[in-house]
Amino acid sequence: MDNLTHSLVGLTAAKAGLDRLSPGATTLCVLAANAPDSDIVVLAFGDRWTLLHHHRGITHAIVGVITLAIILPLIFYGVDRIWSRYKGQPPQTKLKGLMLASFIASATHPLLDWTNNYGIRFFLPWSQKWSYGDFVFIVDPYLWLILGGSVFLLTARSRFLKVIWAVVAAITTFLVMASPRSGGLPYPNLMAFLWIVIVVAFIVLAIKGARERWGRRIAFVAIALAVCYWSGLAFAHSLAVVRGNEEAAKLASANGETVVRLAAMPHLANPFRWDCAFETDRAMYRFDLGLLSEGVGNTVRYGKPGPELKEVLDYVEEQRSARIFLNFARFPVMKLADPGCTTRTLVQLADLRYTEPGRSRGAFALELPIDCPAEQSAR
Repeated sequence: MDNLTHSLVGLTAAKAGLDRLSPGATTLCVLAANAPDSDIVVLAFGDRWTLLHHHRGITHAIVGVITLAIILPLIFYGVDRIWSRYKGQPPQTKLKGLMLASFIASATHPLLDWTNNYGIRFFLPWSQKWSYGDFVFIVDPYLWLILGGSVFLLTARSRFLKVIWAVVAAITTFLVMASPRSGGLPYPNLMAFLWIVIVVAFIVLAIKGARERWGRRIAFVAIALAVCYWSGLAFAHSLAVVRGNEEAAKLASANGETVVRLAAMPHLANPFRWDCAFETDRAMYRFDLGLLSEGVGNTVRYGKPGPELKEVLDYVEEQRSARIFLNFARFPVMKLADPGCTTRTLVQLADLRYTEPGRSRGAFALELPIDCPAEQSAR
């Protein structure tokens, strides 16, 4: 998930009661909820393929999350003791309380990341196996509203914090209404209208004293709503998998193929539309389906490389970037930019979860210059 969602989850957990465990627990919860993404520091020592190789790696695995959950409160407690000694006053933080808050907040990070289709490797360094929940889109504006609205009501006390929340509201409103990705929202005009109405409703509730009236119950209601929302998405995902397998079987049988595996993946903020990718014994497919409509749309098929491309495959597997990409890709596909070439061309790789060969999408696609297969065979 995005770091705004992780931060809101940590802050909501703190306001639900974890902040009572020790002074500084609120800040600790927000940091602990984001700590596994510290693996982004590898960018300082490598390129995008280094990041792809290490992101959602050991810091997101069980052993890494536990380690970070222990280190953070130790740092907080140690700094507090040093500062207290310098000031000549007793320490304020409570190590046991910080530890408990850190473990709870830290555990939310891999759980949230597992829910989307990027995946997570829980058992590193012993197992490289990826696990995927596939039912929550990696950015979800509904979660921003549910969690963000609740912690706004509970924390916007000072003028400074009100300004901070105004900035957060402005940025998220822009992302929902005017960013390039907002065009992927279902019924974008209706979404924008409802977004504004709900944001205004939260402001009115704050003015009417919702924090004083309901207190921590606001955080518990937000957590309950988020869990209900995730449960609804999980149920919709199960329906999409059933429908997806039915449609995949039709497509595969039409080509004399057998379905090997399938994944149904969510659309942005639309629980009724799902992308499906599946593998057969001879090809990779992708299509989208609607739970409220019949049939499928935007079907693409990529045949698996045959013996004629063995030299190309051998070359690709020797390249560092391609090895990292193929280790990450869940539905890898490949094609030559110019199948009829006579000298050199590009071999195009893509993960069908996100894009197709020849379409740039960051680390989810790759192009490598190669000698044409015919040219290689002649050597």
